[in-house]
Amino acid sequence: MIRNDLLLRAAKRQRTERTPVWLMRQAGRSDPQYHALRNGDNRPLETIFRDPVLAARISLLPKRWGVDAIIIFQDILTPLAPMGAEFVFRPGPVLASPVRTPDDVEALRSFDPTTELGFVAKTIRIVRTALDGSLPILGFAGAPLTLACFLIEGKSPGSDPQRALSFMRDDPAGFHQLLEKLTDMTVDYLAMQIDAGADAVQVFESLANLVTRSEYEEFAHRYHKEIFSRLAHRVPTLLFVKDQPFVDLMAASGADVVSVGTCVDLAEAQRNFGDRVAFQGNIDNRLIAKGSFDEIDEAVRRCVEAGGRHGHILNMNHGVLPDTPFENVVRVVEATRKASAGSNGSSRGSMVNGHG
Repeated sequence: MIRNDLLLRAAKRQRTERTPVWLMRQAGRSDPQYHALRNGDNRPLETIFRDPVLAARISLLPKRWGVDAIIIFQDILTPLAPMGAEFVFRPGPVLASPVRTPDDVEALRSFDPTTELGFVAKTIRIVRTALDGSLPILGFAGAPLTLACFLIEGKSPGSDPQRALSFMRDDPAGFHQLLEKLTDMTVDYLAMQIDAGADAVQVFESLANLVTRSEYEEFAHRYHKEIFSRLAHRVPTLLFVKDQPFVDLMAASGADVVSVGTCVDLAEAQRNFGDRVAFQGNIDNRLIAKGSFDEIDEAVRRCVEAGGRHGHILNMNHGVLPDTPFENVVRVVEATRKASAGSNGSSRGSMVNGHG
């Protein structure tokens, strides 16, 4: 039993006493305790991900400032290493031999995540023990299209992944072969996380904003449906799609929760699809990075109202930006509690200083 099960109930489109909140990339980025841990450990990031004790410790940092779920500290590229495509971080992700030809696709290996990625399962188990039922744990994976773009570019694709998009458009059959391999891997990887104790899992389609609707339907949506159908009825599932307005397709993916960006009117999405899926979002992460407390409070208030106080999980349109002040991140959590629970939310005190 999870004592704070707000997120899990919201994922089932149930009315909750307040709107649950967590933030993508909440473990790290702006947290001074994270930076202190990293400054005291000079190992590269890919090695930190393989250290379950430290990864669990980082995962748990946001608990002290009041989030309603803990997402494990890991990277979407982690499961590519056992396939034969190991990314290192110097500081961004780099792949020595990108996937550029049909032979490269064929060479990608299948693997058993319970043996090859056991450190992820161990991280989840350590976090679960530490939480002792207080909060749900979120597992996650990158979506096949997003992972394919990383593999082909051999680095972070950025806003103009020409090699990946050319592969997709010039050799769709070969691109589908790559997506099918990645889909099978993703299902097995998420199933392992669920077996280890993840209470919900999210799929990140972080590059969806780079394709047209027809390309999204063929190269992304098709595989979302496959993943969620094969994980159905195990735990709540969440789909994050970056900056695309295709709510009808997202709602038809089979995910229990659809995470929408600022290009989507959340209130309208709730009216049109709230009987089918719950929603997550959709504060602008740039506002959180640069805005005043008053601006953050108002953005959160509007988002809570648009979410309708049921079937809604407050989050951002993407992850916490690197230059976001820690106080602003904490303010989002405090403002969500205040906006969705009235006086009950304002009595907690400031979590920035560890009070409340």
